[in-house]
Amino acid sequence: MRFRIRMVCLVFVVAFCLVAVRAFQLQVQGEQEWRKRAERQHQKVIPLTPRRGTIFDRNGEELALSIEVDSIYVQPRQVTDPAAAARALSGVLSMSAASLKAKLSSGKSFLWLKRQVTPRESELVRALEIAGVGFTKEHRRFYPNSEQGAQVIGFTGVDPKGLEGVELKYDAEILGQSGYLVTERDALGRGIGSGEVVIEGQNQGSNLQLTIDKNIQYIAEKELAAGVREANAKAGTVVVLDPMTGEVLAMASQPDFNPNAFYKYRPNQWRNRAICDTFEPGSTLKLFMMAAALNEGLVRMDQKIYCENGVFKVGGKVIHDHHKYKDLSVLEILKYSSNIGSAKIGKMLERERLYRYLTDFGFGQNTGIDLPGEVPGLLRRPSQWFEIDLAAISFGQGMTITALQLARATAAIANGGYLMDAPVVSKVTDHEGRVLTSNPPRAIKRVVSEDVARQVREMMTTVSEEGGTGTLAAVPGFRVAGKTGTAQKVDPVTGGYSVDKRVASFVGFVPAENPRLVILSVIDEPEGKTYGGLVAAPVFSRIASQSLRYLKVAPTAPLPAGPMALPPVMEVSVPLEEPTLATLEPADGGAPIMPNFSGMSYRQVLQTMGKTGVNLRLKGHGRVVEQSPPAGRPISYSSEAWVRLAPPT
Repeated sequence: MRFRIRMVCLVFVVAFCLVAVRAFQLQVQGEQEWRKRAERQHQKVIPLTPRRGTIFDRNGEELALSIEVDSIYVQPRQVTDPAAAARALSGVLSMSAASLKAKLSSGKSFLWLKRQVTPRESELVRALEIAGVGFTKEHRRFYPNSEQGAQVIGFTGVDPKGLEGVELKYDAEILGQSGYLVTERDALGRGIGSGEVVIEGQNQGSNLQLTIDKNIQYIAEKELAAGVREANAKAGTVVVLDPMTGEVLAMASQPDFNPNAFYKYRPNQWRNRAICDTFEPGSTLKLFMMAAALNEGLVRMDQKIYCENGVFKVGGKVIHDHHKYKDLSVLEILKYSSNIGSAKIGKMLERERLYRYLTDFGFGQNTGIDLPGEVPGLLRRPSQWFEIDLAAISFGQGMTITALQLARATAAIANGGYLMDAPVVSKVTDHEGRVLTSNPPRAIKRVVSEDVARQVREMMTTVSEEGGTGTLAAVPGFRVAGKTGTAQKVDPVTGGYSVDKRVASFVGFVPAENPRLVILSVIDEPEGKTYGGLVAAPVFSRIASQSLRYLKVAPTAPLPAGPMALPPVMEVSVPLEEPTLATLEPADGGAPIMPNFSGMSYRQVLQTMGKTGVNLRLKGHGRVVEQSPPAGRPISYSSEAWVRLAPPT
């Protein structure tokens, strides 16, 4: 009997110990795991869109930002009359009553009714005071300047993942961490408590600062659109660089689109043509062939070359010039854009050296710019060149390039011979402005000597002077160094050159003595007059005139007397239905007068700038609340003219 009692006691002791050990495991060692399981059972977690970082231009102006908007959700089990609620919500949210009733009657613990609604929709739904309908803040991407810089900035989807431009390229940096909307529920999944929701775990993404200057970007887009429209062209591209750093100040493509409603446009309007489209450079390539020959000591600027009276046979083909030139100096070959003279200089270089210089200038390879979709163009190996290929490439045929490649190569001439690399995003910062990553410009290599670059610059100035092919690129008060280009396009049906489709271009820099801007304008398939000197050069001139005034670069040559007229988009002899001349109103001493911008919207300011020719720095967004100088006062070169905008209070 005593033995049995002891055995029973032992069993109880062992059982007690097992229970104690298990309790210790559950309550002490497994506390965190069971706590999480419990939270999952009585909490409902809904992922929210993360808050993307802001994209700024080089002056700190906002180009893309995330704004807080309401999203409307419903906890169907708390809705007392789904049919009546559906009828009331239908008209406000522009949704069918049947689909709303299905949601409200679903019996689920949480459903979105409509995400990222307008302020008006939010206000009307709140006024209905429907039980079970709630609101939370989410972030929607907003582009305050609409089309401005759209192909560079890109856009996002609803998720909001980046889909194009720097929004796509830097998606990981600016996306931010998704937050969660947390609601309480009982064991049956029903909402409990006060109904308040909690947002957890949300962190803002990093900010980007671009090298783009918003005002120069506006000027480039405005003048490019006018040039494409007046030439009745298919498309167009403009690239503006700082020649000393290689930084992109503006990159414009036509046709364009509004990233706030990108889904309303065709995908080809989203494309950044400056890096995604290729074309034959035409005569603009003669600059780099000429620089190579000078750098190798094969020719001198004053050296005469016989140009065969305008007809020259090479490799079984015949090359023509537009005029029957005989002896032309190297300088005149560039000024008059002689194909025969260029082919002969190219022959002096021969294939390997010409190929090496062209690749050193950056042709035939990606520039490496931090934008998606870049293509390298086409430059075959010299072993694949026939004799006619060497001649054709010497004057810009038989190879393709991108607009950015051509602008960067021209910048190497402007800055003394260095090919520069500069990302379009200059730095990445956190939400407190601390720099996380910096992308300073760097010199990739010296392509030609400083003396050769200076000689080519001097030769380029003759192109915009009397007798040159680019006189319409002239800028009042400044010497312009540039080169025209006109290239035939390949007919996709025949595989040969099209008889009527051209790409017209002008690339150059200004002021020629101390370059501040490299500007390339490309007009794709202009109708009527198709030469770069007639179609693209005026676009260059108008962008240069306005950008130099905006940058407060003082003229280096006497200004013409009277009102300073900007050059027309087309040749002056071409009649236009609507004159596009923009003039500056002269004041005493020739300075323009500051208009009254008070109360104007951003777009109204831009329209006024376009009409008057006045260039300003625009700060902020909303309505104009301050300007300098005051209305009616002259604008001088020595002081900054600006307007400050602020949202309505």
